[in-house]
Amino acid sequence: MVLSVKLDNFEGPLDLLLHLIDKNKLNIYDIPIVVVTKQYLEHMRHMEVGQMEVMSEFIEMAAILINIKSKMLLPKYEEDEEEDEDPRAVLVEKLLEYRKYKMISMDLKERHNQADKILFKEASIPEEVKNYTQAPDTSALLESIDFGKLYQVFQSVLKRNEDKMDVVRSHFGDIKKEAFTVQEKIEQLLNLRENYSSLSFADLLDNLSTKVEMIVTFLAVLELMKMGSIRVIQTEVFDDLIIRFV
Repeated sequence: MVLSVKLDNFEGPLDLLLHLIDKNKLNIYDIPIVVVTKQYLEHMRHMEVGQMEVMSEFIEMAAILINIKSKMLLPKYEEDEEEDEDPRAVLVEKLLEYRKYKMISMDLKERHNQADKILFKEASIPEEVKNYTQAPDTSALLESIDFGKLYQVFQSVLKRNEDKMDVVRSHFGDIKKEAFTVQEKIEQLLNLRENYSSLSFADLLDNLSTKVEMIVTFLAVLELMKMGSIRVIQTEVFDDLIIRFV
């Protein structure tokens, strides 16, 4: 079992060194080793003699500081300046590591003290948020559609309907049909979604009898594409268009 002994409010030699650095507002990356060593030894003189294991750690650090101090006092030659490593580098690394774990332990202690003040609530989402669906990006839906090709398919369907027309009977007279609206055609197309996941654009127009109804249906298809309710796919150039319900 490891026994933690605190001397003069310092957990160990690294804790004492950090205290001296913070107290004197020193740069941890450029420690004035002479000043720190002097103050460190002064603190050790005022410590009460405790357990040998703990005191030995402080004495060992004092020896390290004195060793670093002596190395820094030695004269340096120009050719050795670039090759020699800063004798404080290892100590700085240890201090930074110790400070990191000290801050983590303080944070964990604070969280532990505040734990009994925290209440957790089960997630609850309002219905209007739960049922929200993002509006489709119409620009993305229409990005792959070539409206020139779509118009060509529309024209070819009109041409086929003209070819099927009875020339003789077509001159019997004008027969008025009911007017069609785009909204009505949109509703009719959406009703097809119950029985079909996709359908042919050409077949859709083939079942219509007049140009007016075809044009209104064509406009309804465009409107549904903008709404994001359908996708129009063309696998080959000049090929038929496939309408898929979203």
